[in-house]
Amino acid sequence: MSFRIDPRLPLTGEVRRILADEIGKALAHLEAAREKPEQGLHKCRKRLKSVRALLRLVRSGDEPFCQTENECYKQVSALLAGPREATALIETIDRLAGAFPEQSAGGGLDPVRERLVMRQHELHAGLDAAINAAVAACQEGLERVDRLALLDQPEQAADILADGARATLRRAKKALDKAESRGEAEDFHDLRKAAKTHSMHLSLLGRLWPTPIKARRKAVDKLGEELGELHDVFVMRALLDADGDPLGPADETKLLRKLLKRSEKSLAKSCLADAADLFGDSPKRSARKLARKARDDLAAPQEEANMA
Repeated sequence: MSFRIDPRLPLTGEVRRILADEIGKALAHLEAAREKPEQGLHKCRKRLKSVRALLRLVRSGDEPFCQTENECYKQVSALLAGPREATALIETIDRLAGAFPEQSAGGGLDPVRERLVMRQHELHAGLDAAINAAVAACQEGLERVDRLALLDQPEQAADILADGARATLRRAKKALDKAESRGEAEDFHDLRKAAKTHSMHLSLLGRLWPTPIKARRKAVDKLGEELGELHDVFVMRALLDADGDPLGPADETKLLRKLLKRSEKSLAKSCLADAADLFGDSPKRSARKLARKARDDLAAPQEEANMA
């Protein structure tokens, strides 16, 4: 099934269809995670992000439903965050080794990687309970999909979609401004979440977006990957500074600290430049263009039906 709103069909039915499809796929990935945790959990959390992005897009049309369901899937995702983060940190070590082959050739990152693998295995040991809770929550959410009720008239539907897109663009612009002025980990994390949501909104809106989306989608996805790598660097640095030296003594983490610092500087610079290109425009202006085009595209099928 397509992760795209069909402008020829009522908005409520389309959103219900996509919600049910994405939740169903999340459930399938949860079952797969029992055998292959890394792959299954990653795919499940991606589907949950898609669900939450859709709920944000249509939130103004049925705020009580969207708020409640968004919180539900936020909690489900949190249940699975620990094991997935453990895998991401191992991938970060491997990326650093690939990016700085000469510095890491002597195996200076190996002790940390071994500790992270042990940490991953410990988290996977208690995974069944988390998966069971996530499955139950998603099954209950699937039964609630039909409670969503939106306004389906073209002008009203267009305004709902424009409101949701504008809110995410505004969130991205605000996070970008803070990341440029402060550069804190939380600022880049907010920017990452907004970029990911915007990418999904581009997919959902398809040709309703006022400009061709292929190049923009490619740029947003690239930014999301960079911000994801930067987020993992921040998480790793926080672990290095945590009490108890969870990644090992100072002599075993010296190289890691050095490489993380270099990686953070490069990634932050690239992320800020790419985000400025994408989110430098006024969110209000972009939303107005979207609303105008969406009204025309959503009204066309109805006009054709009336003429017939």
